[in-house]
Amino acid sequence: MKTSIRTRALSGTALTLALATALTACGGGNSTSSGAGPATGRTAPTTGAKVGDPLVATFDGGLYILDGTTLKLAETIGMPGFNRVNPAGDDTHVMVSTTQGFRVLNAARPSLTDIVYEGADPGHVVRHAGRTVLFTDGTGEVRVFDPAGLARGEKPEGRTYTSAAPHHGVAVELSGGRLLTTLGTEEKRTGALVLDENDKELARGENCPGVHGEAMARGEAVALGCEDGVLVYKDGRFTKIQAPDAYGRIGNQAGSDASPVLLGDYKTDPDAERERPTRVSLIDTETSKLRLLDLGTSYSFRSLGRGPGGEALVLGTDGALHVIDPAAGQVTGKIPVVGAWQEPLDWQQPRPTLFVRGNTAYVSEPGRNTVHAVDLESGRKTASVTLPKSTNELSGVDRGH
Repeated sequence: MKTSIRTRALSGTALTLALATALTACGGGNSTSSGAGPATGRTAPTTGAKVGDPLVATFDGGLYILDGTTLKLAETIGMPGFNRVNPAGDDTHVMVSTTQGFRVLNAARPSLTDIVYEGADPGHVVRHAGRTVLFTDGTGEVRVFDPAGLARGEKPEGRTYTSAAPHHGVAVELSGGRLLTTLGTEEKRTGALVLDENDKELARGENCPGVHGEAMARGEAVALGCEDGVLVYKDGRFTKIQAPDAYGRIGNQAGSDASPVLLGDYKTDPDAERERPTRVSLIDTETSKLRLLDLGTSYSFRSLGRGPGGEALVLGTDGALHVIDPAAGQVTGKIPVVGAWQEPLDWQQPRPTLFVRGNTAYVSEPGRNTVHAVDLESGRKTASVTLPKSTNELSGVDRGH
């Protein structure tokens, strides 16, 4: 597969930077819903100037809004608690998970809007085919809307669907109005179903224990992670792609419209307090084959991304961005970005995070309070910024698929 990233083996000496400041961990959990509270207002005055291609980094107590090119800090917004951020599906807004529900942030004109999609434990946000889909774990409610309405200051309303039982789930609306949404309860998650625009069931797959996460491949193939492989919906039917191990959990995936191969994590120890895998999974949605690739370094659930040509990207704990040709199943390059790090036990604790948009990979380095921008064509850092506090999540505006 031809990629936009030049094949290279950069000097390993750049990877021997000092270990990032230890990240403390207390407690644990598997939910991705937020415990964030309501906003308390800005801690820096707004200039009214528009922020170009805004990037949003969370910290303990709020949000940093950065210029996507220069990484200059444009605004700081106070918001207590653990905040989660996701692209809203346009070039202006970001969804912030709070205790109220999903709240809309205008990242281009930095300010929190009054638009809130209420509900306990807001979870996954998915963008596809010009629609944004919210899944609220605490209620099982799915909300689909056209994000274009946000630019008019409106709260876009659209299709809604309520799952049979609340659970940590995900949903995506496909072209033609089909809705794929997960099945489960608070105790057990089993698979997914597909509904037409009138909520009539078209297909169902219930052989995906612990279903988690979603990624889209070329040809509108949707993959959901399972504890024993992946469940793929394509061409009107579900297909199970089995993991090579009895317990082979794929809980986080990254897809690309430019490739039929999905990138996933891969864990094999159901009893581990915090498994730190070195292998990733490559799932071919055309051949229904799954292969494993050992990177020689561990990574975290915030390490996976895709480049503009379909390249698979993994931010390793060795501090490098590993570039993978997904069709060949080979590492084609390594880009040193941050110092070596270790994944904390508590999933809510900060760790280096990857966010890819277009030809730029953004990488945070919490131990040094920094964020970096890397050009994926040249493999060079184009900007870095040191922020007042250590960051946690990293996202930004992005139209998605």
